[in-house]
Amino acid sequence: QVHLVESGGGVVQPGGSLRLSCSCADSGVNLGIYSVSWYRQAPGKERELVAAIWTGGTIHYSEFVKGRFAISRDDLRNRMFLQMDNLEPGDTAVYTCRARRMTAYRTDDYWGQGTQVTVSS
Repeated sequence: QVHLVESGGGVVQPGGSLRLSCSCADSGVNLGIYSVSWYRQAPGKERELVAAIWTGGTIHYSEFVKGRFAISRDDLRNRMFLQMDNLEPGDTAVYTCRARRMTAYRTDDYWGQGTQVTVSS
């Protein structure tokens, strides 16, 4: 079992920035072998993919955050990040990190508990 813990959420004005972190403190776990991603879910809406780093290093951003958000990872410290700039009220949601690994024999899929981001003046 892998336990992911997010931090860095909060309340920010439109145009502001936040940096979300997701860490794994489980001993013996190497997040570097997982694809990592950030999702978000706003009230009354479906959960949606925000950004991902797939196995092999390919980075994907959903259209609505391109040019504003940046995903990164620090495999030495088992952490991933989401830098969010120029935030808009529509970015208000619970943001959750995910680590996923597929092999020919099994799929490991872990989610954090989420952190609230509120963009409001």
